[in-house]
Amino acid sequence: MPLYLSRFSYTPETWARLIGHPEDRAKAAQSYIESVGGKLHGFWYAFGTRDGYNLWEAPDNVSMAAVALAISGGGALSSFETTVLLTIDETMDALRKAGQVQYRAPGA
Repeated sequence: MPLYLSRFSYTPETWARLIGHPEDRAKAAQSYIESVGGKLHGFWYAFGTRDGYNLWEAPDNVSMAAVALAISGGGALSSFETTVLLTIDETMDALRKAGQVQYRAPGA
C-alpha cells in the first residue's frame, strides 16, 4: 500500500482546547485511517513551521484523500498538506520512464 506524509498545524482555538483537555490525537488519527483500510505508522508533534506530522499507509490515493478531506473539513486545523511517498523501486521505474519522455525546455 502507498505511504503518505502529512504535515499539519492546529488553529489557536484547537491548541486552547487541547491545553484545557489534553488528548492523545494519535488514537483519533489511527481510527480515521483504519476506517478506509489503512494504517497509521507514526504521529509526531514538532516545533517549527508545522505543528505535527503523520505517516500513513492507505489502499490508494482516493482513500487517503477521503481521510484528508474529512480532517481538513473538521475546522481544527489551520493547514493540512499530504505528500505521496514513493519507494526506491517506484522511483527507479519513474527514472527509467523519464528517459523515454521527449521533454523540450520552454523556448528551446
